[in-house]
Amino acid sequence: MNFRRRFLSGLAWRVGLLVAAVYGLVWTFGTEGLGAARLVAGMLTLGAVAGLWRYIQRTNVELARFVDAVRFGDLSQGFSHRHEGSGFGEIGEALEDAMTKLRAERNRLTDASRFYESVLDDAPTPLITIDEEGRVELANKAARRLMVRHSGVRVADFQIYGDAFAKSLTELPVGRARLLPVMLESLPQSAMVTAASVHRLGGQVRVIAMQPIQGELNAVELAAQSDLVRVLTHEIMNSMTPVTSLAQTAAKLMADAEKGDARAVADARMAIDTLARRADGVMHFVESYRQISRTPEIRVQTFAAEPWAAELVRIACAADADGKVDFQLDVTPDDLPVELDPDLMSQVLINLMKNGAEAASGHSDKPVVRLSFSLTNRGRIQIEVGDNGPGVPESIRKDVFLPFFTTKAKGTGVGLSLARQIVLAHRGSIALTESAEGGAAFRILI
Repeated sequence: MNFRRRFLSGLAWRVGLLVAAVYGLVWTFGTEGLGAARLVAGMLTLGAVAGLWRYIQRTNVELARFVDAVRFGDLSQGFSHRHEGSGFGEIGEALEDAMTKLRAERNRLTDASRFYESVLDDAPTPLITIDEEGRVELANKAARRLMVRHSGVRVADFQIYGDAFAKSLTELPVGRARLLPVMLESLPQSAMVTAASVHRLGGQVRVIAMQPIQGELNAVELAAQSDLVRVLTHEIMNSMTPVTSLAQTAAKLMADAEKGDARAVADARMAIDTLARRADGVMHFVESYRQISRTPEIRVQTFAAEPWAAELVRIACAADADGKVDFQLDVTPDDLPVELDPDLMSQVLINLMKNGAEAASGHSDKPVVRLSFSLTNRGRIQIEVGDNGPGVPESIRKDVFLPFFTTKAKGTGVGLSLARQIVLAHRGSIALTESAEGGAAFRILI
């Protein structure tokens, strides 16, 4: 408002001066002998017109200069007119303040851009981008250090790292992760490859993150081998110790039998029968080992969880000879779809419910086994089998999925290990926790 008042005031006296100059010029034309006055009046009129025009145009010029500065990115322009009066100092200060804020915002965006570029470039995970034209770029230092064998920017140029990896650059679904073989440093290695899609400059760009994990896999494999050898050693020694002892006893008894000792013959026959049974036990153990050594092949289907799960509960109820166990089912939401192998996963869940029923029956007067299906916040399917049995001590929970580890007197230790293999074949995970009822709960994420 102050600028408007001062502007109108300056405009009024300039218009008044112009009117006076024009009036004087007209008056000199009506009076003879005033040639010099006529010249002066004409010059005053021209000066008043020029001053009025410059006064009016000054704001437009400053605004045009401001717009051009913003359009061409020249934010170093100044607009201070504080000493010129007539309100132009105020509009100049407003434009200068706007320019200062634009400079600050550009500096902030520049700093943010440099920060994110630094984070991207120094990220430990190799990142690769593929634009809509199929041009492949190594997006950070980790990728440039790791992938040095190719020469080119097309997908075909990356086949030197393996056909599966080159194909994943364009075909791996967004949001999915796959473990792929990759040729790095002239050696076949395993890498976890993940795809994402981002919008840039009006187009979509695929981003591939590749994390070599061969070292981690080797470490896990060595740990698994160590655990397996530990369990195998324990089981084989338990089986072979009595076999060896019985064989020695039988040999001694047979030596006595040759001397005509009838009692020694009977004892030798009993020892040999026992030895045969123990040998059958060892053969059964070896057969169990062969069973878990086979990797299950899954055939994934998409179907509604509720009717399939209800059928599993009916099977579990039929297997409960006493009918004491209360099998419960909870599927949330009711129309929840699942994507898995129904045959193999049925084998897993029926076995888990059977184990839960046995544990709960020996611990509670009202045994309960609950099978539940739900959806996690990340959109994964969660399946849980819980019971109100005694639970599993935390000290041995990490061992329950090891081959041949069992807490049952007549258990083989194969069921849970095979269940874990089936879940892993679905690219899922399984864990043993404590149920809401205080017993054991096996939780599966797929």
